[in-house]
Amino acid sequence: MMQDLVHEYLAELQVVRQVSPHTLAAYGRDLKLLAERTSEAGRELAQLSSEDVRSWSARMHASGLSAKSIARILSAWRGFFEWLASHKKLISKNPVDGVKAPKKKTALPKALSVEQTLTLLDGASRLSDSEDRFNQTRDLAILELLYSSGLRLSELLGIDCFPVETKTYTSVGWIDPDAKEVNVLGKGKKRRTVPVGSQALLAIQRWLELRNEVKLDGEFGEKPMFINKKGQRLSARTVQKKLAELALRLGIPTHIHPHMLRHSFASHVLQSSGDLRAVQEMLGHASIASTQIYTALDFQHLARAYDQAHPRAKQKK
Repeated sequence: MMQDLVHEYLAELQVVRQVSPHTLAAYGRDLKLLAERTSEAGRELAQLSSEDVRSWSARMHASGLSAKSIARILSAWRGFFEWLASHKKLISKNPVDGVKAPKKKTALPKALSVEQTLTLLDGASRLSDSEDRFNQTRDLAILELLYSSGLRLSELLGIDCFPVETKTYTSVGWIDPDAKEVNVLGKGKKRRTVPVGSQALLAIQRWLELRNEVKLDGEFGEKPMFINKKGQRLSARTVQKKLAELALRLGIPTHIHPHMLRHSFASHVLQSSGDLRAVQEMLGHASIASTQIYTALDFQHLARAYDQAHPRAKQKK
């Protein structure tokens, strides 16, 4: 009986709702699990209650199934029972209603330690005097600016050498070296100004001396700060690849991506200042809740320091 209902339901999803084959297969697996649980309980579909479903959800969680997977399974079951109620009139109440999946664990942002960050920047600085001075000097300026100001990669790549405003083009970002600030347009088209450190300004100045030798610029008058040797604005993929290669070359035992420098900036500033509101403004977060996740990283840093330094932290053997 139930097997026939599941087949009919899946057929409707495929034909009427045009669900993708991948999603359809997932629904099939989830409903097969429902059939197994129903059979084990010795119940009919109409006899199932929210307590049954809640118990099965708890069992899945205890077995190690992720909160995301459980939420997907419950969603598939909920849809099936809604169909039974509205199309088949076989049940009067959806037993999945009111049953919530376990809360997902909040993934902490991956940040480098201060030592790892300095290893990365110092290594990039040494390479900037290599034969490929154009690329290496540019890459050092990018890394210093990402870490100095906590910019998103898209914000950094949108920076022009100076602000331009014409009928056809308006700069979204630029650096004011005198004010030691960078002006960018972030998420939600919100503009913000962030301080730029002296090391980043020095690296940018050295890069601009080489960059200004390239005469090719945009047709609308824009002058992108970070370009390739053809004079084109640098792509995000190029920066991601360069950073990963640099970390590998320097022997840093983790995959590094540009956003990790933004996380490192936030974590290190918070560790030093404890000023959550200031970090929120510099990151351009609309909500303080988005910034508060870095307090967990700060606590991890303090916990490690405690374990290493406190005479009573280590267990005696």
